[in-house]
Amino acid sequence: MRMYGSSFGRRREKTRVRRATDRLSCGALLLLAGAVFAQPAVQPALQPQPVAPDVWMVQGESALGSPANRNFISNAGFVVTPAGVVVVDALGSPALARELLAAIARITPQPVKVLVVTHYHADHIYGLQVFKDRGVELIAHEAGRLYLTSDTAALRLKASREELAPWIDEATRLVAADRWISAPYRFTLGGVDFVVQPAGPAHTPEDLVVAMPGRGVLFAGDLVFRGRIPFVGQADSGRWVQALDRLLAMKPTTIVPGHGPASTQAVDDLQLTRDYLQHLRATMGEAARNMEPFDEAYARADWSRFERLPLFRAANRINAYNTYLLMERNPP
Repeated sequence: MRMYGSSFGRRREKTRVRRATDRLSCGALLLLAGAVFAQPAVQPALQPQPVAPDVWMVQGESALGSPANRNFISNAGFVVTPAGVVVVDALGSPALARELLAAIARITPQPVKVLVVTHYHADHIYGLQVFKDRGVELIAHEAGRLYLTSDTAALRLKASREELAPWIDEATRLVAADRWISAPYRFTLGGVDFVVQPAGPAHTPEDLVVAMPGRGVLFAGDLVFRGRIPFVGQADSGRWVQALDRLLAMKPTTIVPGHGPASTQAVDDLQLTRDYLQHLRATMGEAARNMEPFDEAYARADWSRFERLPLFRAANRINAYNTYLLMERNPP
């Protein structure tokens, strides 16, 4: 019997993938079930990397979130101005957020004034409470309100308290923004201009990017995964491709992605994420149109361009199956 050719088999595969997806960090991957990590005795300090004048980032690991890496699997960026610091994303645990603030203090005495949340996935937001408690203004897309009050957010936090202890614990809480936006929001701090631009629904309904006009710098959040497989999850990959086209039209010279190193070859790196999503849509769309069972379509697809990228084995099959279901519901 072809495993996914029957309604029973398809339900079984949907359940299996949904359970696997629920155990993955949205946008970056949480600890896989059954994996065991030893917590190191000494944790390395965050090392900010300059990416442009007065623009810095810290780069998370291309790995699964775990106690061993403190859930440091996503990036955060910050911009130093004469009147204060603007931060983009808060990292994946309160401890990491405190380390980020300490790293910023080593570079500038200016206080952090504003933090922009690119999206409400766990590896980007569990540090928010540290900034909130410091009086930092938090900016996010209003669609993030729905996530904060959802069962998904509550269950994710519950699972993280178990899987990522002691870095995520009972004191870790979900934090709302101070300013919710649904249209481009422009502000100036210390003579430096920023544009916070809604970019979703794509990777998430609440995607935001942060552009610095005149400097060519773009903080792209998880719309761009550089040098690794994206986590697609339940995303609308068609709209994600459209969002990447809009980012390409902005012609940035430097991109700080949600995962992976900063890029000064912006077009190439935007294109890699775009090409991966298009490949998923083409292969799984053809299978859905032909009513081909998923397991056969997956085995037949050519993954050679992407299979050597980090986290391919962890994420690709789930990405492909969710895309298969999406293309069944919404054929091109």
